Amino acid sequence: MELFSIQGNSQQLDGGAMFGNAPRALWSRWIAPDAENRIPLACRCLLVKDLDGRNVLFETGIGAFFEPALRERYGVVESRHVLLESLAAAGLTDADIDMVVLSHLHFDHAGGLLAAWEEGRPPRLLFPKAHFVVGAEHWRRALNPHPRDRASFVPELQPLLEASGRLELVEGEHSRALGEAVRFTFSDGHTPGLMLAEVAGVVFCADLIPGRFWVHLPITMGYDRWPEKLVDEKRVFLEDKLARGVQLFFTHDHDCALARVTRDERGRFGTADEQRELRGVSVQTAMGAS
Repeated sequence: MELFSIQGNSQQLDGGAMFGNAPRALWSRWIAPDAENRIPLACRCLLVKDLDGRNVLFETGIGAFFEPALRERYGVVESRHVLLESLAAAGLTDADIDMVVLSHLHFDHAGGLLAAWEEGRPPRLLFPKAHFVVGAEHWRRALNPHPRDRASFVPELQPLLEASGRLELVEGEHSRALGEAVRFTFSDGHTPGLMLAEVAGVVFCADLIPGRFWVHLPITMGYDRWPEKLVDEKRVFLEDKLARGVQLFFTHDHDCALARVTRDERGRFGTADEQRELRGVSVQTAMGAS
């Protein structure tokens, strides 16, 4: 079994929105904003090759499905489908992926399921052989979104997933398709039913902890629906990962894919042993570094 960090299309979003109630004087020391107050963000995916004989992709990033005006509005940097290029660099195409696991269906995590925008063509689903794994509670949210995050969903995506006949909705710790190799826990602070996947000593943090700087408990995003609950969830999550030596995989950190959890003498969480990317890291290597 090998682990790869797979880059999708990148974004530039307002730093104030990404750091919630943290002042610019603080967060700008962590990530320097540009002249429009935007910070660079990755949409990073985790690829596990040979997970019980299957290629499993955790998330697909934002992709390139937006038409040009919306691509500009949401700060998507590249017009081409970067995820497909990154998979090719790992020796795969989207047709080689057996399973796609989605923490949630906001467009910056699931948009890569769709083909790149072409004028006059409707959205179409990639990954023709893959089974799609989504949390059941979040699926219900996606079908009937609240005005707070309605714009974060792709209306055409849910019908396409359902029509594929390859959708599994997960209620508990394990999915039928993946078995006990992947363990799921759930969070509601960012969006109801956010599904956090743990595999081979690594946990995909999704939007519970978008990157290293959000490990600090008080730091949340302006996009979170329930920031105080998210902080409480984050504390329990980090205490568990620290106790068990599970490493954190970050989707939005522009410069760090994987890190080990730390806690200092004041009880403040942080990270160490940061890795910018994973290129065919064996399970033994990944777990041994924790």
